Amino acid sequence: MLAIAACAGAPRVRISDAHGISKAVVSVEVADTAALRELGLMFRQHLGKDAGMLFVFKEPQRLTFWMKNTEIPLDMIFIGPDGAVTGIIANAEPFSQRSLSVSAESQYVLEVNGGFAQRHRIKLGDRLQFLGLTPNAKN
Repeated sequence: MLAIAACAGAPRVRISDAHGISKAVVSVEVADTAALRELGLMFRQHLGKDAGMLFVFKEPQRLTFWMKNTEIPLDMIFIGPDGAVTGIIANAEPFSQRSLSVSAESQYVLEVNGGFAQRHRIKLGDRLQFLGLTPNAKN
């Protein structure tokens, strides 16, 4: 029973469509400092099915990521300050040093296993709700 209670308070993100219908809930690690954002999911050999990392920035900007030292394919879901999905990069190639970005400004990026966005039909305009966390960048 204690394990269930602990999970209920763990940081999660709910992704819903424009009508508020839930598409997925992801347990997240939060990268809210420069050091955590720089490390990201590098050197990981596995990421749980409904797990991910939420990158938090101080303000909206055109964000660029890469997959250097990242061993697993990832979907990158870019999110604006209002919680709306502004872009998706699907199945980013492991170990690639190619710059990856979307055209819109974002304040958050959710990294999940490659294929997640397609499997859950995540699309532009879907909304993220933060559960068990208030995402504020520390630096």
